[in-house]
Amino acid sequence: MFLEKSQVISCIRYAVPLDARDGANGRTCEGDFICVRITSQPRKRSKERVLTLSSRTEMGEHLIRHGDSVKDIAFQVEDCDFLVKKAKERGAVIVKEPFVEQDSYGKVKYAVVQTYGNTTHTFIEYMGPYKGLFLPGYKEPLFKDPLLPKLPPGCLNFIDHIVGNQANDQMVPISDWYQKCLMFHRFWSIDDKQIHTQYSSLRSIVVTNYEETIKMPINEPAPGKKKSQIQLPFSLREQEYVDYNGGAGVQHIALNTSDIIQAIVNLKARGMEFLSAPDNYYDILREKLKTARIKVKEDLKILQELKVLVDFDDKGYLLQIFTKPVQDRPTLFLEVIQRNNHFGFGAGNFKSLFEAIEKDQDARGNLTTLTSDGNPKAFY
Repeated sequence: MFLEKSQVISCIRYAVPLDARDGANGRTCEGDFICVRITSQPRKRSKERVLTLSSRTEMGEHLIRHGDSVKDIAFQVEDCDFLVKKAKERGAVIVKEPFVEQDSYGKVKYAVVQTYGNTTHTFIEYMGPYKGLFLPGYKEPLFKDPLLPKLPPGCLNFIDHIVGNQANDQMVPISDWYQKCLMFHRFWSIDDKQIHTQYSSLRSIVVTNYEETIKMPINEPAPGKKKSQIQLPFSLREQEYVDYNGGAGVQHIALNTSDIIQAIVNLKARGMEFLSAPDNYYDILREKLKTARIKVKEDLKILQELKVLVDFDDKGYLLQIFTKPVQDRPTLFLEVIQRNNHFGFGAGNFKSLFEAIEKDQDARGNLTTLTSDGNPKAFY
């Protein structure tokens, strides 16, 4: 396992070097499970978010059920015992009670709680200054890829948000769980009346911690004529995400950048593939911007060439783009996002995202038209 100091997701295409390995188990990332340190906001160390994992057996079971996917989203906390006590009192399932690990560099306290699907949250409390690379037991990697210095930087800063896909009618219970058990609050929401295409629609509630440094959008499906990547089980049909993921889970991870144009140019040079926006999207965008109160500083021609999406309101705008699935299943993908005084999640772009995803689904043969009673329509 390894960590990365520059706070972005790992491997050559995602622009992150390997900085540490689990010395206790003698494992590196080669042929093993990946542990990545990613912060939610660099200015608040106490609210860091860390993606980590614990054991080969645990991850083996997860991989059998879900394939390559996110198992754990961890939070660096100030008082692990207090949070576990409150979560337990409010009905949370505690997978692992608080325990301490230490080495010559310091001590760290952990606890694990169950969230949606088979996903867990690990609380990580540094008990005083920790002078090691990452966590107790981690050491310098045995091998450093010689290609990394030759590749352009990823220009990625920190995690902006992590999206969890749920089964139908599970969005509200899951968002309520975060508010009740982890003391989060609602930050943003949208329903299928606002986000839909002919074939896809979406409901979403974003929950956040007190300081609003951690954002967790919780999505669920709404009825559509065809099977959508966003949708999980609906009526008697299994949707594409649950077909391949095996249940609720993390759909995508959004990574913040200060320069999305340079980031996408560099990430494409490293081999990342991105979804393409519909051709007429930018014609419509230019017309909308003519009457907008804000001005997009970036060159729209370049944004169109890179297929970067733009969403805006009266106070600011955001730029975003989505990768294709990062593994062989059409499940987990990444987002790159740049914010310019805009704190939404691209509601105006979801329709374009749906259309791009549906185009990909159609190419895979997974876009299925339904009859009025919800059954797949036969094409013969």
